[in-house]
Amino acid sequence: MPHLTIEYSGNLDTKVDFARLCRTVHRTILSTGLFELGAVRVRTIRSLDYAIADLLPENGFIDMSFRIGRGRTEAEKKATGEAIFKAVSDELSALFATPHFALSLEIREIDPDLSWKKNAIHPRLRASKG
Repeated sequence: MPHLTIEYSGNLDTKVDFARLCRTVHRTILSTGLFELGAVRVRTIRSLDYAIADLLPENGFIDMSFRIGRGRTEAEKKATGEAIFKAVSDELSALFATPHFALSLEIREIDPDLSWKKNAIHPRLRASKG
């Protein structure tokens, strides 16, 4: 962990460069110094069907879910959330120029007793550090 999922309304496909947004979020997560490179995942999920607010077809959303393992202080989690939210808000500033866009972020801490992982990436990246 951490894994950040960006769920978005399909009408944003032509308005947002999601590959760039993923790289921006990835870079922001690493810049906190709280997470190991081999653990960071940023991905998108496109919602084809949705009903937003007053149902205007131009209404759009991005909902970010950031799942992290235990071990960070409340202040570290808050600072990380604020950094991610600011980076994404800055990148999507043009969408806020219209009254049809909503952005959200939630951080969820994972119970380690109820989470299973197997990662072959960690050993490779750790070995390359020397």
